Amino acid sequence: MAGRTYKTEAIVLRSLRFSEADRILHLYTAHRGRIGAIAKGVRKTKSRFGARLEPLSHVELMLHEGAGELQTITGVELLRSHRLAREQPYRLDMGLIGAEAMLRLFGEPEANDRAFGALARFLDLLDERPAATTRAALDPLVLSFQLKLLWLAGYLPHLTSCVECGAREALTAFSARAGGAVCGVHAAGALKLASDSVAGIERLLSTPLADAPAAQLSERARRDALAVVTSSYEEHGGFRLRTLSA
Repeated sequence: MAGRTYKTEAIVLRSLRFSEADRILHLYTAHRGRIGAIAKGVRKTKSRFGARLEPLSHVELMLHEGAGELQTITGVELLRSHRLAREQPYRLDMGLIGAEAMLRLFGEPEANDRAFGALARFLDLLDERPAATTRAALDPLVLSFQLKLLWLAGYLPHLTSCVECGAREALTAFSARAGGAVCGVHAAGALKLASDSVAGIERLLSTPLADAPAAQLSERARRDALAVVTSSYEEHGGFRLRTLSA
């Protein structure tokens, strides 16, 4: 069969060298979800669109779907380069965390409009995010983005009451296995949280991404939010993000 060609918006999540001149790209597309594609000749200095396919780039692609697993990129129009995110180390670290989270949580060729929109919004906000002195992994924007991805992937952490008994007071720990916060009575074996962490994590989850930097979380609350995210990945997905351990 000759295959077919189609057009879709996509965001480049990862780029890998392949042969002397080609690259294999992991993409999250608006119409097909996660796909793999090959960009032929993009490593040549005279490539027509190599610079448009850097990680985090938001593009419109022409893709040819053949018999193999990899589709072939036949045309690229750059919509947002996100060069500002790539060229500043702090922002780049945040962007790579977000990209890997998308790769692991949304690994199927199945469209999810809300996930694609959240990723595009995250990258737009990232372009203007000022650098900080803490680890990029503790930035409220990237924490909020990952919590929202967990929600969109069906792993919503329940944070407003104890998942074991329904108590709304003294939520002192988080149980990834149970799927949310727990009170002191049910905290055995759970991840211990600071007194203000549950409310802070709930704000990161429930407010728009643009408002995440203003959430006013203590450093301990941000560390607890990161622990909630990583324990949820391990429990529900069976993975750890390489970019979070860098």
